[in-house]
Amino acid sequence: MKLPEIRVAVLRIEGTNMAEEAAAAAGASGAAAELIHLKQLEGRCPPGLRRSLGDYHMVILPGGFSAGDYVRAGAIFASRIKSSLGQEFLRFIDDGHPVLGICNGFQVLVELGILPAGGEKGELLPKAALTTNISTRYECRPALLKNVNKGHCVFTRRIRPGGILAVPTAHAEGKMTFPPGKTDEWFARLEEMDELVFRYVDRSGAYAGYPWNPNGSVYNIAGITDETGFVLGMMPHPERTYWRYLHSDWTRAGLEGGMEGDGRQLFDSAFDYIVSKF
Repeated sequence: MKLPEIRVAVLRIEGTNMAEEAAAAAGASGAAAELIHLKQLEGRCPPGLRRSLGDYHMVILPGGFSAGDYVRAGAIFASRIKSSLGQEFLRFIDDGHPVLGICNGFQVLVELGILPAGGEKGELLPKAALTTNISTRYECRPALLKNVNKGHCVFTRRIRPGGILAVPTAHAEGKMTFPPGKTDEWFARLEEMDELVFRYVDRSGAYAGYPWNPNGSVYNIAGITDETGFVLGMMPHPERTYWRYLHSDWTRAGLEGGMEGDGRQLFDSAFDYIVSKF
């Protein structure tokens, strides 16, 4: 398969507000990205607008406030996917198709029970939560992410192991939380299975608290994958540093190293995998 043949579905419902940026990033990498409403996959639309997951090689669940984040962030979007497309969505992943959940998209994947991995196969029950930030307010700030994945996740293929990316955050509910008394057990599992992907660090590359960890997430967790390595959920927004001039320091640091920003590496990594797989 060639890069321009890759079709990416950017899935949205009412309240999603970062779909255009995610589609622009995928398109800038050379793939063909399409904005898709969930109703188009459910068939609740005019026939000419009907779409199927099988039409696409990759799905992006973008940021925003789907359904107004009522109940919990991402809960309603996840419930709607589960009720109409749950098993089909799992088969899409099992067939080797990458899924990227950014911010609200990560919240949706956690509410679906796809992230973190575990439990019975085919089971869609949440095992963790992304809760209110430690500051109790919306945090929109630069963040530094350390790639701690050892190669299991397809979204890190172009990122140096231990490399640090500048990727901004913008959320009010991003604190990774596990059931009481189970935090250390879950972290050990994620580490053993190479399902940790990104952790928040400071400028020296050390794990640090707020504001470097903008939400107080346990063990500075910023992004995780599943047992397949095809799914990535992360709170920071890679589409917002796709180009170097989108970085918060570019007026001081200039365009040293070229026009490509740190966020582009995630998209290009996934597309490298798709080209080789399909």
